[in-house]
Amino acid sequence: MSSNFENRSLLDELRSFDKGGFFDLGHPLLNRIAESFVKAAGIGAIQAVSREAYFTAVESAGVDSSNLPPELSGAKKKRFPDLKGESNRKSLEAMVKHTGKESLQWGLAAGIYSGLTYGLKEARGSHDWKNSAVAGAITGVAVALTSEDYSHEQVVQCAITGAAISTAANLLSGIF
Repeated sequence: MSSNFENRSLLDELRSFDKGGFFDLGHPLLNRIAESFVKAAGIGAIQAVSREAYFTAVESAGVDSSNLPPELSGAKKKRFPDLKGESNRKSLEAMVKHTGKESLQWGLAAGIYSGLTYGLKEARGSHDWKNSAVAGAITGVAVALTSEDYSHEQVVQCAITGAAISTAANLLSGIF
């Protein structure tokens, strides 16, 4: 029996997550929220670190940041501000702190969205574009409220964007 575990590849391990899941918290809603949170938080951490690595490489190569495309120069605002501390330890602490914050934001968004879509499906008895729109809007509000400087307009814009993206994904899921 132990030889079966020794012969499993990493790909086999990753495939088994889809079948059993990471957690068993006793209720499908809690399991879904926790799994979505963990998966999205990991993606958020990778995204934050890779963004910082990209801008560090661009700066060290001596590329003029005014030549960057507008979508990348806007992302430069989200860099880790304290990364260039007096020591490597302070830089590492800043990177861990900001990566953790961004991971938490991604995980929060995924957990809220996943929990809401599941809860609305159970409450209404169907999964349709209306559930997606409501879950997307509430998730958009949550994402806006976790940003540093949010305004009323930004909260409304994120709610509308979240609802639109979620509804479009729901409507297009049967096509592709």
